[in-house]
Amino acid sequence: MSSHQTIGHYLLKRLHECGVQHIFGVPGDYILRFYQQITESPIRHIGTTREDTAAFAADGYARSRGLGAIAVTYGVGALNVVNAVAGAYAESSAVVVISGAPGIKEQKEDPLLHHRFGPFRFQREIFERITCACAVLDDPYIAFRQIDRALTAAMENCKPVYIELPRDQVDARGFPIPAEASSARDSDFDSLQEAVDETLQLLGQSHSPVIIAGVELHRRRLQETLLSLVQRSHIPVASTLTGKSVFGERHACYLGVYEGAMGPALARARVEQADLLLMLGVTLNDVDLGVYTARLDANRMIRASQDEVIIHHHRYPRVFLRDYATALSDRITPHPRLKACSLSAPEEVDFPADDQPITVSGLIARLNRFLTPDMVVVCDTGDCLFAAIDLRVHENSGFLADAFYTSMGFAVPAALGAQIARPDHRALVLVGDGAFQMTGFEISTMARLGLNAIVIVFNNQGYSTERFILDGSFNDISGWQFHRLGEVFGPLIGFEVNTEHELEQALSKALSESSVPCLINVHLPPDDPSPAMRRLAERLGKII
Repeated sequence: MSSHQTIGHYLLKRLHECGVQHIFGVPGDYILRFYQQITESPIRHIGTTREDTAAFAADGYARSRGLGAIAVTYGVGALNVVNAVAGAYAESSAVVVISGAPGIKEQKEDPLLHHRFGPFRFQREIFERITCACAVLDDPYIAFRQIDRALTAAMENCKPVYIELPRDQVDARGFPIPAEASSARDSDFDSLQEAVDETLQLLGQSHSPVIIAGVELHRRRLQETLLSLVQRSHIPVASTLTGKSVFGERHACYLGVYEGAMGPALARARVEQADLLLMLGVTLNDVDLGVYTARLDANRMIRASQDEVIIHHHRYPRVFLRDYATALSDRITPHPRLKACSLSAPEEVDFPADDQPITVSGLIARLNRFLTPDMVVVCDTGDCLFAAIDLRVHENSGFLADAFYTSMGFAVPAALGAQIARPDHRALVLVGDGAFQMTGFEISTMARLGLNAIVIVFNNQGYSTERFILDGSFNDISGWQFHRLGEVFGPLIGFEVNTEHELEQALSKALSESSVPCLINVHLPPDDPSPAMRRLAERLGKII
């Protein structure tokens, strides 16, 4: 390491070493010098139309590669990403927020600087609430260590971190400090062994065990460990909605998404009739519990979270999910009362029918046959998310959604980040017309970069989720001709679809396009929700 390395260069070097090859963001004067350093580094800057979409893109990138990053200016830029960063925190996605700031001398001598909204500490204090670590790089003697600690925290906790870089410190010389001894992250050996022993004992006594796989398996990159566990034991698997695609959804042992009364019948029946539930990395939130319609008995449950295992009413502290899942996979044997899983034949779908209008269920059934192994599905909040419960993607981690925080506008920018992170995959984006109007302009960035995402707009004339909970004129939105956006955005192919035959033709043409994004504007009846949406609306309507 050069003794004359600057703070900005060191930050870029460490990001690259952690696997970050792209930084998303919008330039502003307090971050411009750092942007210039990005152009001189191996990392590529991806400019977006807005700061919040840059944060969504970095979130999609982080979910696909493990760590994502955004660089924005002070005040107007940083505050614009607060919602998306809060979502990344709620969904355990490791996004590094790099905010430029006025120089140290400026902050002391000129309090009337532009973009200021109060004491300079306010921005850091806001991000302290929605990140797991914050660093203000205002001291060159400790800046390198602050950077190392922040990036380590992001990767260990799978949460966002905040790094504030005053503009007069970007080129300041940093001072190397001997590396810190890594903190112990190993499980307590005795607790781990006892937890695995008790788990194996209960599994051996059970007759109909089921694994419920959750989102933390995604974030901890434990998909292959789960696959090994299932293949060795033959125990069937259901996923939560937030954990969807953590297990290959076309695998013979996959039951589907369990979401209480909102989910498909097969998964619901097998999970709720199981005499033992092995819940791995599951977060118990109202979405995954089907607005508390889930019927789960703690006396039949083993729960392994990030840092403890709970078996019935026994707690094993400091047993980390990775160690527990790995040890269980290594020691498990075929279950004595379960046969090897067998894949059921897919249901035959009569599609397309002559002049048949599109329905949500018909659209999802057709997309199930349209999906290829090199596609990653990125889904927005709304009825498209609940409809996508019935989609079965090919690969592990082939489905991304803001399924717990449920911020509308996630999908299009997140798909930008996901496809940049995995250039060998094609993004299939499912987004409602309302959500597209919030952040869909990021499809223009896809067009500029020559990405070939396929965007399916569920055009049902408004905010359908809210409409089925409580209808009113407040759920109406402007009617956009989404398929004509190429006239504004450049190289973008649009299709307008009203019938099944038109959808068939549009999907075929979109699949053949390899160098431009395609947008399919699918007109759906406003009174045709997905089955899960109808069940959810009935439940929430009673609460409202």
